[in-house]
Amino acid sequence: QVQLVESGGGLVQAGGSLRLSCAASGSIFRVNGMDWYRQALGKQREWVAGISRSGTANYEDFAEGRFTISRDNAKNTVYLQMNRLEPGDTAVYWCYAEVQRDLITNPVGYWGQGTQVTVSS
Repeated sequence: QVQLVESGGGLVQAGGSLRLSCAASGSIFRVNGMDWYRQALGKQREWVAGISRSGTANYEDFAEGRFTISRDNAKNTVYLQMNRLEPGDTAVYWCYAEVQRDLITNPVGYWGQGTQVTVSS
């Protein structure tokens, strides 16, 4: 089995920063793409940013310039550094990873349990 465990959420004032982490563990041969999503109350889940195994990062427009996604392949961990946070960033943040459990099995997507980020004005 594979688990993704997120940490780093919390309450921060507008303009502040938070760093989210998501560690994959379990029966893992290789972790491919890793992403962050978020869902605000009453809204649909939206993609925030993604990073390939080689380190190529992409961002949704609202995250560009404020958020930085990175990863540590040795630790099977993805990070999301969030700066200049705004009340509109308040949401539950989830990580998503495509995990290959062995050499011959196709990658399967896994979700973390979510972590709450609240930005006060």
